[in-house]
Amino acid sequence: MTTPFATVRDLLRYAVTRFSKAKLAFGHGSDNAYDEAAYLVLHTLDLPLDTLEPFMDARLLPDEIAAVLAVIERRAADRVPAAYLTHEAWMHGHRFYVDERVIVPRSFIGELLDDGLQPYVADPEQVGAVLELCTGSGCLAILAASAFPNAEIDAVDLSDKALEVAEINVRDYGLEDRIGLHRGDLYAPLPAFRTDPDSRYDVILTNPPYVNAASMAALPPEYRHEPEMALAGGDDGMDIVRRIVAEAHRWLHDDGVLVVEIGNEREHVEAAFGGLELTWLPTSAGDDAVFLIQASDLPRKA
Repeated sequence: MTTPFATVRDLLRYAVTRFSKAKLAFGHGSDNAYDEAAYLVLHTLDLPLDTLEPFMDARLLPDEIAAVLAVIERRAADRVPAAYLTHEAWMHGHRFYVDERVIVPRSFIGELLDDGLQPYVADPEQVGAVLELCTGSGCLAILAASAFPNAEIDAVDLSDKALEVAEINVRDYGLEDRIGLHRGDLYAPLPAFRTDPDSRYDVILTNPPYVNAASMAALPPEYRHEPEMALAGGDDGMDIVRRIVAEAHRWLHDDGVLVVEIGNEREHVEAAFGGLELTWLPTSAGDDAVFLIQASDLPRKA
């Protein structure tokens, strides 16, 4: 079957038009139709993802054209996030394997780890233990292993399927000896010795389910492909966050820090934790997406 397409330029133009007409939602890596189209075309053709211009007028084989058109149609018609089509996601220069068992990695905590959470962590090389809750694909645990090169890292998720993906990524980065994966509900599966004063964590990181019920109901179709349990945070989005904050003091050193990502839920965070000393950390999205609490400011049960 003949097609009107012959070159990369032809397919890129068609993809941008198709995505724009379909009114796709972006937010899983790209933020516009052109970048998403370029990524999918280059990936499908096994071309370097950062090199488009030299290939723009390259003529393509019929099976190459068919493969690209199939990917474009799945993205436009089925509203499948690009990362699920390519089975990869990029975050802060790191590639991670992903599929429908996990949400597509996206976290502003990752950029904060570039500096090892300084100045709130005095010396990243002195961090001995890190905990990541709600790890999903394991991406933040892996970034933490780079930020804190001498730390032992525990990563927890309630989903067996998510941990299967995390295991792939931990193995791909050769970090099996440094990152322990635990299946269970927040702190429940962690080894008991981690509550001993000398064995607690220096840092707890989490990008938990935080989307409030009204926002869940309004999510675009792309987000419906992701596991609901990794997104939904109850009526105000704070169901899981409350539990994390309530128990964190038992697991942190006295000079440790808890870092929590909450997307667009700052209003609900401040309503839920208005009595606590919250430090809002600046990110590329502003200073509303991630907060930090010092261990000394965490609530203690009576």
